[in-house]
Amino acid sequence: MATSTNEETYDYVIVGGGTAGCVLAARLSEDRATRVAVIEGGPSDVGDERILKLRNWINLLDSEFDYGYTTVEQPRGNSHILHSRARVLGGCSSHNTLISFLPLPQDLEEWTAMGCTGWGPETLLPYRDKLRTNIVPVGEGDRNAIAKDFVTAASASLDVPVIDDFNARPFPDGTGFFSLAYDPATGNRSSASVAYLHDIMDRPNLTLLLETWAYRLLPDAGGRHTRVRVRRSDGTTAVVRAERELILCAGAIDTPRLLMLSGIGPAQELRRHGIDIVADLPGVGENLLDHPESVIVWETRQPLPPNSAMDSDAGLFLRRDRSQPRPDLMFHFYQVPFTVNTERLGYPTPEHGVCMTPNVPRARSTGRMWLRSADPADKPALDFRYFTDPEGYDERTIVDGLRIAREVARAEPLRSWLVREIAPGPDLETDAELSEYGRRVAHTVYHPAGTCRMGAGDDPLAVLDSELRLRGIDGIRVVDASVFPTMPTINPMVTVLLVAERAADLIRGSGDAGA
Repeated sequence: MATSTNEETYDYVIVGGGTAGCVLAARLSEDRATRVAVIEGGPSDVGDERILKLRNWINLLDSEFDYGYTTVEQPRGNSHILHSRARVLGGCSSHNTLISFLPLPQDLEEWTAMGCTGWGPETLLPYRDKLRTNIVPVGEGDRNAIAKDFVTAASASLDVPVIDDFNARPFPDGTGFFSLAYDPATGNRSSASVAYLHDIMDRPNLTLLLETWAYRLLPDAGGRHTRVRVRRSDGTTAVVRAERELILCAGAIDTPRLLMLSGIGPAQELRRHGIDIVADLPGVGENLLDHPESVIVWETRQPLPPNSAMDSDAGLFLRRDRSQPRPDLMFHFYQVPFTVNTERLGYPTPEHGVCMTPNVPRARSTGRMWLRSADPADKPALDFRYFTDPEGYDERTIVDGLRIAREVARAEPLRSWLVREIAPGPDLETDAELSEYGRRVAHTVYHPAGTCRMGAGDDPLAVLDSELRLRGIDGIRVVDASVFPTMPTINPMVTVLLVAERAADLIRGSGDAGA
């Protein structure tokens, strides 16, 4: 590999041009005297219709824009999941379906109860007014007939309200069309890169280092960790230094991976790979969270209406226990037969079909990630430990979800669209049968989180303090989904945006200015 001794210097260096990194780049560069650099491993999304058209999201999985991480063996789940992580400016907001929910207040109250001072709903939720993303309910022109009939059937059969705007107020349950970060007139994304960066790329104090991969953090002359070694697309390497702070926004997989490659993490694990220990932080890579889901597929009588925002734009939140304030079961309604895992088990793929995906909003199984070696080119090991919680809560949620999905499918007007249940098929009826099927075809909604969690000072696995500063290391903050102490009930992208907006205020020293 060609090398270079060049050292580029900025005030702030942001590692990762994803959802959080775009927010921080825009906010910190508002001060034209402040030099900001963003290190992003992928290319720009500007002008690339493959990225910008929201409905093309499914073709971005396992593509040139995907790092394509995989899981280790999952004895009680599906071991064949590709955990797509975006390799493009905007990160997963340029890669996902852009379903956009504000976190529920109770989700944030859990954070403060775990010692995350200043992250309660009264502080974080008002930052919604600062968001630049265009978050709106699915446009009327994108609401196709079968999705409308799903909403009607779910509301009638389960006695839950139809919700016009899931972000208008906290909801305990309900069905309807989701809110998305997009432009209904064009079908284009309002990703973090589109909303925060596209209009300001000519700022002279903002530098985007694209196709540039960060692989090791380094101390400066004073011992602060404000330098990062990077590899460019031409194979050369360089060092980029932050005079004020180095901000890690590489996501819940690559942020802890970068820390461990740099000697910051569980000491025993790092020594096994011959990595010199800089700081023994046992929580780095632990607390790996996700929203696991399963799938049930039906064949439809006819081709589906072509109008849709992104083919998964309606859904359902349900409380199995009506005494609780938050939903504990969630469904996406796919207007395509999402059969990536059922085909592997021998189930056919219908020419025309739909599916529902029962999802565990607050899964109790937690996993971990670790390095396979000290070589930065080796992909990390991901063990989500799906369906391993001792009480069997996650497994029970999926079984209940499959039964409830069948109940919705039997209700009109959805029933008239459907010919037959393809997978798992009506012959599978017992809890044991549905559990075995549901776990074997389980998938991810691509929501890894929690691997560098913030927490109280006496929490031995907390990696960050309540201002997102790395414990025991001066000069580094983390701002991405890895900071979550627990998983929000809802799709987490907007929570990442809110965290990044508040982090910008913390970094600039203005505290709760958004509240």
